[in-house]
Order: sequence, then C-alpha cells, then structure tokens
Amino acid sequence: MAKEDQITKWFAEQANADANAFPIGIGDDMAQVRAGDDGTVLITTDMLLDGVHFDLEQCTLEEACHKAMAASLSDCAAMATVPLCAVVAVSLPVNFGEDELKRIHAGIIDAGNRFGCELIGGDITKWKDVAQRFAVNVTMLSKPSGYHPPVRRSGAKDGDVVCVTGRLGGSIRGRHLHFTPRVAEALALTKAALVHAMIDVTDGLSVDLNRICKQSKVGAMLEMEQLPISDAARDTDDPYNAVFNDGEDFELLFTLSPAEYEKIRDLADVEVIRIGTVTDTMKIQALWEDGRIIDIMPDGFDHL
Repeated sequence: MAKEDQITKWFAEQANADANAFPIGIGDDMAQVRAGDDGTVLITTDMLLDGVHFDLEQCTLEEACHKAMAASLSDCAAMATVPLCAVVAVSLPVNFGEDELKRIHAGIIDAGNRFGCELIGGDITKWKDVAQRFAVNVTMLSKPSGYHPPVRRSGAKDGDVVCVTGRLGGSIRGRHLHFTPRVAEALALTKAALVHAMIDVTDGLSVDLNRICKQSKVGAMLEMEQLPISDAARDTDDPYNAVFNDGEDFELLFTLSPAEYEKIRDLADVEVIRIGTVTDTMKIQALWEDGRIIDIMPDGFDHL
C-alpha cells in the first residue's frame, strides 16, 4: 500500500463525522455533504506544485493552471457528478505580479468553462524567499447527477467486468498537461448502466485499481492482451510498466456487472475497453496469453 493510502486510511479511522450529515467521507475522490433539505453537494481539493506536478521551465502558467482545474474536474468525473464551481488559492513566487495572475486566471477559466464550472473566489499569497516556487490549489464543488448516486471506490463485486475509457501510459510526454476530464463520459456511462465502482487513473493503473480492490475487499484479474497501451507508452523501454505505473492518464477505471457492461460496450461517444474481471482473491493479477499469471503490485506515483 502506498504511503499516501496508509495515512489516508489512518485519517479515515480518526474521523468521527455524522454519516447522515456527511454520507461520503475520507477515502473517495470527493466527500459528500448534506446541505439541509436542499440535497447534497460534493467537494474535492487538490494542490499542485511547480517541480512536482508540472515544471514552469517546460510549460506555461496557463498550461499548469489548466491542469490544476482539469484535475479537480477529473475527480468529479471519477464519481460521475456534475461540476458546479471552484475556488482557487495560489502561492506566488516573489517575481510574480499582475501579468502572471492574469495568465493563471486564463488557464483556470479555460478548463472550467468547458464544463460549466465557474470560478467564484479564492486566495492569493506570495512567498518571501526567492527559492520558493509556484503552487496552486483548487477546491471544487459538484452535485449528484440525479439519475445515479455518486460512484464510490468501494462497490466492486466479484464477477464484475473491469473497464477503462482510453489508452494508458506515457503521460509525461505531454498528456499530463493536455487531457480532457472524462466528465461527459462518466455521466453517459452512469445514465446507461449501473456502475459499481469507479476512480480516475491519476497515480497509475496498479495503484488506482488497488484502491478499488482494497476498499471493495476484492481482487482483479487483468488480461494483458486487452490492456490499452498508448502510443507514447509503446515508445518506452517497458510499455507494460508505463501502463501500470506512469499515472496521470486521467481515464476512468470502473467495474460493473456483465449484464450492465453489455449496455455500455458500444455506447456512442464513449470508448469502453474491457481489461479484466473482479475476483475474490484480494490480489491484482495479470493473465498473459501463454497462460502465465503474475501478481501486480501497486508501484505507481506516491504523493508521500
């Protein structure tokens, strides 16, 4: 288990929130808050750092801030919810001024406008040490779709089909900055079928599938010949390692029953790729064409 997941598990164990007021707490892509008699909202927050999640020596401020907003939109997609609005906090290097703030705003607005997600506020701070780098934190609200409950990581069932919505691996070659959050795809999938568990692939297939399996108390058998390898991953020394461990693909990884899978396998405007089956083994395993079965250990990105 990744160090991040270990501390997240510990945080969840310390939580004592009223489950009626907070139907979804620590451990999913978003938390859910009951807002009186008016229903519920969901909330997520993500901080991105220059030198970790992007490099301003190799990308523009607009690209970095577009990514920050898009990453939070991807959390909405992971739970099949409808984005509403966001507040954004930034920590500025000492040499940033009005021009840089306008460029930050442009990147955020560009990503949010594509999904009707308004920027409604935030906070601006500035470092005093010249060595300190840019940081941007997005906090986003969404709402349930109305036709499917928010999809959690903990609902996968033995016998489910495991699917993804696109090609995996090699994101560092540019896709980590230029990706489309699968908001529309998530809503289309959950309108057509009952999805048991879902997550967006941010830290690698090996890590994110492990999160579904751990929280659902199941395992999974992947079919190696079915893995959707991106062109960028094929250009690496180890394409399978890229698929399992690169992360930042921002595709949806989800499970549903075989009968429900038949409803979405040919869904218009959504690429659905079947990559395996949920098992009762509590392990993630991969079946090769020659019949070999290997255990897959979570070895993608760890934030800690």
